[in-house]
Amino acid sequence: MTLIKTSYNRRSFLRSSAMAGGGMVLGFSWLVSCQPAEENVLEMPEEWFDINAYLKIGDNGVVTIMSPNPEFGQNVKTSMPMIIAEELDIDWQKVVVEQANFNADKYTATGQFSGGSAGIRNGWEGLRMAGASARYMLREAAAQAWGVPAAEITTAAGMLIHEASGKTAGYGEMASAAGEIAVPEEVELKDIKEFKIIGTSRKNVDGKQIVTGEPMFGLDKKKEGMLYAMIAHPPAFGMKLKSVDTDAVKGMPGIVDVFAMETFREDYERQGFDTNAFPEMVAIVGNSTWEVMNAKKALPVEWEKFDQHSLTVNGWGGKETVTVPAGLESTTAHREEMMRLADQPGEVTRKDGDPEAAFANAAQVIERTYTAPFLAHNCMEPMNFFAHVQGDKVELAGPIQGPSVIEQTVSARLDIPIENIEIELPRMGGGFGRRAYGHYIVEAAVISQKVNAPVKLMYTREDDMTFGIYRPSYHATYRAALDEDGNMTAFHVKGGGVPESPVFAHRFPAGALDNYMAEEWSIDSNITIGAFRAPRSNFIAGAEQSFLDEVAEAAGKDPIQFRLDLLERAKNDPVGERNDYDAARYAGVLELVREKANWGQEQPNVYRGVSAYFCHATYVAHVLDLVMENGTPRVERVCCAIDCGIVVNPDAATNMAEGAITDGIGNAFYGAMTFKDGVPEKKNFDTYRMIRMSEAPRSVDVHFVDNGIDPTGMGEPPFPPIFGAVANAMYKATDKRSYHQPFLGEQPVLG
Repeated sequence: MTLIKTSYNRRSFLRSSAMAGGGMVLGFSWLVSCQPAEENVLEMPEEWFDINAYLKIGDNGVVTIMSPNPEFGQNVKTSMPMIIAEELDIDWQKVVVEQANFNADKYTATGQFSGGSAGIRNGWEGLRMAGASARYMLREAAAQAWGVPAAEITTAAGMLIHEASGKTAGYGEMASAAGEIAVPEEVELKDIKEFKIIGTSRKNVDGKQIVTGEPMFGLDKKKEGMLYAMIAHPPAFGMKLKSVDTDAVKGMPGIVDVFAMETFREDYERQGFDTNAFPEMVAIVGNSTWEVMNAKKALPVEWEKFDQHSLTVNGWGGKETVTVPAGLESTTAHREEMMRLADQPGEVTRKDGDPEAAFANAAQVIERTYTAPFLAHNCMEPMNFFAHVQGDKVELAGPIQGPSVIEQTVSARLDIPIENIEIELPRMGGGFGRRAYGHYIVEAAVISQKVNAPVKLMYTREDDMTFGIYRPSYHATYRAALDEDGNMTAFHVKGGGVPESPVFAHRFPAGALDNYMAEEWSIDSNITIGAFRAPRSNFIAGAEQSFLDEVAEAAGKDPIQFRLDLLERAKNDPVGERNDYDAARYAGVLELVREKANWGQEQPNVYRGVSAYFCHATYVAHVLDLVMENGTPRVERVCCAIDCGIVVNPDAATNMAEGAITDGIGNAFYGAMTFKDGVPEKKNFDTYRMIRMSEAPRSVDVHFVDNGIDPTGMGEPPFPPIFGAVANAMYKATDKRSYHQPFLGEQPVLG
């Protein structure tokens, strides 16, 4: 067993003995409670209904476990309670799971932030401590009741057992007394060999509600007297509101109010997730979405260009000044500027050895350039949020990945104390980073405050797709030097983008060669960008892995073995003092996927591509099988190997890998957002091509490395390497390399 101290979080424990009905309530500052769902009322004593707590044990032995993080399909609402239940040693069939509302004062361990593939990774220790501490207190209560040493009491599936005396009791029988036990200074955690729940597949606790269409998403939120609102924002990036004739539509049927509004106060210092291209807009409020949409279409609005300006943003790395240039930007101009900067020296972020000399003395130099366009997130549930501002009280509900990072913005905008703001966290219909940027929450709150009524703000698909928060547009040039024997002697990457660089200077193959250099550059833009599933990695992985395949071919080596040889050097004799990856684990997924995919046993008319990448502390390798049908590529199968440490819920983890793979294939083939004079050229799915059901892989085989390491990221890591696997398979099928995304459909013209 592992001994873990609770002292670092002991002041955050909230213990409350049950009332007349008996039972125990155990809470932590980082896990909060809400009332039990109606279908479970019969199993819970009435005296518990108003108790805010994390872990509730009823006198019948049923346990209610709160899931702290927002759920948008990654299945944390099942996996997080599984971790707690494991250490509590309860029968999973006796567990009721509920979604916690946001409460910063009662929560710190997981941050109630869903993003960065960090939920399970950050909460692993704290969630285990929660269950283990409750189990300790139950054993102590039983020891006092039976007059025996607590060390002699064991637990199993919600039962307390004293083998020597033959005494047993269910958790419910000792719950009330356990609530009086002092929180331990330290607790013992189970050895991973003792796990009975972790590592086994458990069905999604929301599965029935999802398939039967029960109301559980932000769009389902309704309240008596609720109005509906929409916004009108500038048609182009680089523009702002000039004037609006609100009186022209105020008399239309069902319209309650129309007014210009600002998301932020003039003196407000933006935080890291306060990204907003259009902070000044027009709100239209009415009795129904149809009436509001009609008024929005008829609204006379004038827009004008804005001047270049600067913003001070207090982000994760501290304060920085961001330049927002004037002008109406176009994709063609971006490409021209990218090519210009690519031909100039960039900022050197790492340099090992003497790469200049190695390239000068090389027998062969391979140089290739890769590009990728902006991408829209396109969450299937449109952006929406409910707000009800009543005096100095604020009730909010809707899809948001990081409630903690928007709460202070709402407080500052409304001039209402944070402690008076309540945020309900319904299930989200997708996120992918888009819902980390909560400007739409502030907008909903401002509208509600203005009309003095509960309001549901809703974005149309066109509103969201033209509002920004895109995946950046990227450009990267790779060079490799080979000697006469085909050995790679130097590696050089120079990358940039609008408005950020995708280069990770200390990732593979850094550390695997004596001569290595990384450079970067960037282009300022008024088109807003933000986190998109596996930020930066989602482009650079595909470019890097495509390039390594081409270098392996020039060297006359098998592409998997070529990578393994580099990793062998990085493992045994690494270059440099900082390499962000574990070469042995990286090699491990390549070896596993080579075995499981039967690499080297080729099939007629099946074209294979391999790719591997490390991000979010996880290692993933893909082998993709592609066939050609009527001249069009179709993915037949993907074999995937993942090293993400302990897998809490294998079915859920497999589902995440399948989703990431399918999403990546769709973006590789079709994803693109382009601009002309600041205007997004795609506004809905009739022009923005998404992958279709018939285009998904026929099969996806997922294999996990069993190494007992604490869990790492899972939602994002399978996404980046699929781009390279697609490109490498397409080369085998067509004898043409794919350098510019999307690989099918529109292709950029580059000089």
